[in-house]
Amino acid sequence: MNALAAVAEGVTEAPSREPPSLLSRLGLFGLDGLAPVMVAALASEMPLLLIGPHGTGKTLLLTRIAEALGLVCRHYNASLVNFDDLIGFPVPGADGTLHYAQTPATIWGAGAVIFDEISRSRPEMQNKLFPIIHERRVQGLLLEDLRFRWAAMNPPAVDDDETGYAGSEPLDTALADRFGFIVEMPEWKGLSDTEQAAVILADPDDWDRDAAAELASVLRTVQASLTALHTALGERLAIYIRTLMALLAQAGIALSPRRGGMLLRSVISVHAAALVLDPAAKPADSAWLALVNALPQRAEGLAVSRTKVLAAHKQAWRLAAIKPADPLRYILTAADPVERIRLAVAAPRLPKGELSGIIADGVAQLPPGAREAAIVHVFESGALGRLNAAVAEEIATIYRGVAVPVEFSETLHAASPRFRTWKAIRNLLSRLDPAEPRAHLAANCLAAAFARGEITSAEEAEAAFGNWHEADRRLAGGALEAHD
Repeated sequence: MNALAAVAEGVTEAPSREPPSLLSRLGLFGLDGLAPVMVAALASEMPLLLIGPHGTGKTLLLTRIAEALGLVCRHYNASLVNFDDLIGFPVPGADGTLHYAQTPATIWGAGAVIFDEISRSRPEMQNKLFPIIHERRVQGLLLEDLRFRWAAMNPPAVDDDETGYAGSEPLDTALADRFGFIVEMPEWKGLSDTEQAAVILADPDDWDRDAAAELASVLRTVQASLTALHTALGERLAIYIRTLMALLAQAGIALSPRRGGMLLRSVISVHAAALVLDPAAKPADSAWLALVNALPQRAEGLAVSRTKVLAAHKQAWRLAAIKPADPLRYILTAADPVERIRLAVAAPRLPKGELSGIIADGVAQLPPGAREAAIVHVFESGALGRLNAAVAEEIATIYRGVAVPVEFSETLHAASPRFRTWKAIRNLLSRLDPAEPRAHLAANCLAAAFARGEITSAEEAEAAFGNWHEADRRLAGGALEAHD
């Protein structure tokens, strides 16, 4: 029997399949990669923000979870809602007290609240939503029944990104920082063929009600394990997060102290959820999943390099496992590249690979003047022999360009910008004291940078001159303050 005939007679052989996931049984398809995050957000009851294009299922996800958990849920369009819609109309009482006339839509008594289109709400309305999201309070009154604070938004437009929505404004920094989880919804092109088909075929009213009981059971199990996981992993995770924040700051990705504490809770919650869903889950993977779903910058309309975040995560996780007395952790988390180079050179037991990486990375980050001063320090301290061959050769080549006077001949017109730059360099060189040990090196540094075209204005010459002296001053005597 051929395949067409088999289909016609209804005797097709079904391919073997894995059991459906918990979220797919709830009628939520294409979200399995986010399952530990969603379970963690529910178990920890931390505020949750979903970001994604229209039609990616943000509202469906939140309302389906509320339905599955049997929550009294209020769903507001934050772009249209008025504050009176939330709390009711104020009515003065006979005894002088103030009461609120209730409607079925007011927030009192709700177990969950969804603020949809939060990035389209007016700034004054966002200010009024702030205490609800942050502390479950309205007008200073505790919303005793409210457990879950959820919001959704389209991605705001950011520079060099055409996927943002012009009408979706970046959230206020303080408001964005109150969400423990900031989750970007998977887009259509990121779904597999099977997931796309499931989304198309899904019946909004056809989902497995037994999955609701399983979800509640999973949440109870996760919540019961949080304390034990905090005891087992808390200390290392604290080191990881502190190191991570320092490394992210070096990459220009700043996180608030509050976010540090929230990250600890979110990592533990995500790992607890991951273990329930997959007993083989690893803490490092859970930490990464929690991290990428906890960065507030996307809600603020700020682009974040995923590559930089991944590099910081890997480095921080590795450093969290080293001995507390190891100087490597202190060196790598120093914010300033000059300081990192100084500390690394002054740590004699630092492995060759680590030292080479720190020196190469630091030199690449430094501007003209400071870069040459750092290279001179590496060379004159004797650290060159502790580097691997490739980095040592690069350092030696640049050092020769500073140690040996540059020879070049060039005819310049008196009115040209390049002549004015050279005149500024000559004036700077006249300020050098020939008796200073490194005066000739500073002169060679400026002349060589000019010859290479790195210095093209008087302002750049002045900056390089200042950078040299500042870095040289800080690097001198570095071994006296080594953390080893």
